[in-house]
Amino acid sequence: MAVYKRGHVWWYRFTWNGTAIRESTKQTNKRVAEQIEAAHKTSLAKGEVGIRERKPVPTLAEFAETDFLPYVRTRFADKPKTLAYYEVQTGHLVSYPALANAPVDAVPPAVISGFVAKWRAAEYEVSSTNRALQVLRRMLRLAVEWGKAERPAPRVSLLPGERQRERVLNPNEEAAYLKAAQAIGESILEAYQRALTGIRATARGDRPTEPEDPFLLRDVSTILLDCGLRPEECYRLRWEHCRDGALLVPFGKTGNARRSLPLPKRVDAILEMRRTVATSEWIFPAPTKSGHIEPSTLKKRHRKACALAGLEHLPIYTFRHTCLTRWADHMDPYSLAYFAGHSSFVTTRRYVHPNLDTGRAAMERAQRAQEAQGRHKNGHSDETAARPTEFESPVKN
Repeated sequence: MAVYKRGHVWWYRFTWNGTAIRESTKQTNKRVAEQIEAAHKTSLAKGEVGIRERKPVPTLAEFAETDFLPYVRTRFADKPKTLAYYEVQTGHLVSYPALANAPVDAVPPAVISGFVAKWRAAEYEVSSTNRALQVLRRMLRLAVEWGKAERPAPRVSLLPGERQRERVLNPNEEAAYLKAAQAIGESILEAYQRALTGIRATARGDRPTEPEDPFLLRDVSTILLDCGLRPEECYRLRWEHCRDGALLVPFGKTGNARRSLPLPKRVDAILEMRRTVATSEWIFPAPTKSGHIEPSTLKKRHRKACALAGLEHLPIYTFRHTCLTRWADHMDPYSLAYFAGHSSFVTTRRYVHPNLDTGRAAMERAQRAQEAQGRHKNGHSDETAARPTEFESPVKN
């Protein structure tokens, strides 16, 4: 070993690839100095053949705090609901200690199973568990992409049995719901009229507050049923988005959400009626922080309308599914994807539900076409075979 002493400490000196290397070990023990020199030579050899020291890998909680959450806060700064979704799901993941303390490149499958088992025991829906697992899967993949993990991302599988939005209203159910929404609006107005003639208003001079929008649920549900908008797209409509017989959706859930929809007659009539009394830039204004209605605005009325219509409670998103399913019977897939605001036909396919009557009619048309082809295989149908040609006399001798 090429170590030598300078003063009270040992130094080492050697040549590597024609370059002289000399450094102090800062040690007074010769054996330790020799070990330090050997370690330096080993590290140089590893670097020459592409071997390098493994970087420390952050835990899931560390990666979430220093990398993932700052990324989503920047990426989805203009989409508060998407941002809130990632923040909430990340909070669920790091609140499970075994998962939070696991390195991002080696999350044990048993830890993921333990997280799932905990949520099952808490009686969470399968869909709720899968949303957390989806965020976990994205975090692990980004850790590899950003160089925080050198191993491939562990496989994270979603749970089977997730309930899909398959509910579609038939025409009778739609009519019953809209009738119930109309009745709710009329009952609000009747209650206001009774309050005007009540003791509190006539004797005490306490005038009741006039209802601002009694038929709000009827109007919103009609637009969703006829235009197939996402509920949040409908809530954020401004009057400037309604012009020239079309409804412009300026932004939404995906990049393809921006689109222009022709206004159906029923929706056009509702918007014209609302325009005559409009006092805000929003089509559906409300005393909320955003200035327009939110999902909570319609929650109670919607639940009441379902009960009055004799329907099992269903999400308002069902109206979009109903509209797109009906369009699918009369629209080519490209137009359907555009008017739905989808960026992938895979997504559009989830909104198209099989219709037995439509399928039966298509099968019958195919059968008739096949039978007609069989009649024409000799070049004549039964009708044309019986018809005399121009070279034949229609009268037999």
